[in-house]
Amino acid sequence: MINDISEILISEEELSAIVTRLGKEISEDYKDKNLMLISVLKGSVVFMADLMRAVKIPCKIDFMAVSSYGSGTKTSGVVKIIKDLTEPIEGADVLIVEDILDSGVTLSYLKKLLMARNPKSIKICTLLDKPERRKSDIFADYVGSSIPDEFAVGYGLDYDEKYRNLPFIGSLKPSVYQK
Repeated sequence: MINDISEILISEEELSAIVTRLGKEISEDYKDKNLMLISVLKGSVVFMADLMRAVKIPCKIDFMAVSSYGSGTKTSGVVKIIKDLTEPIEGADVLIVEDILDSGVTLSYLKKLLMARNPKSIKICTLLDKPERRKSDIFADYVGSSIPDEFAVGYGLDYDEKYRNLPFIGSLKPSVYQK
């Protein structure tokens, strides 16, 4: 796997610092609120596990699985719900936890869907942001790091269900996905 990486974009140490910073910010901002973290599977599972431990206030968690990519590298523009929430979010202060905000198509759809369920508030926390790839008018309230327009894998992010278990964020060599 490591031979498929052209460069490390964010190291393990940098990821740890990002998670600590975001956990502190979220803990301060949501003190005395009804925080529910919603992880967007599968990519955000590693980030979510670390982030929820860095949040130092009571919170609930739930998971959704949505996709607009399939096994490709570009969004299809069609969002499919694979797994819905198990808990109601009415009256909750929802924080969507995402691995990467890229085109914004999926998150834009997801935010509208969840707003219809009457949460008290809804915000977005993303580990990675690629603003130059945005197709939807959406932004994250909490951003771990902006990255260049490269195919990022590791720390939960994948290409064709591989590379999620890398402990850093790396840039995948184009020769791997341009077959």
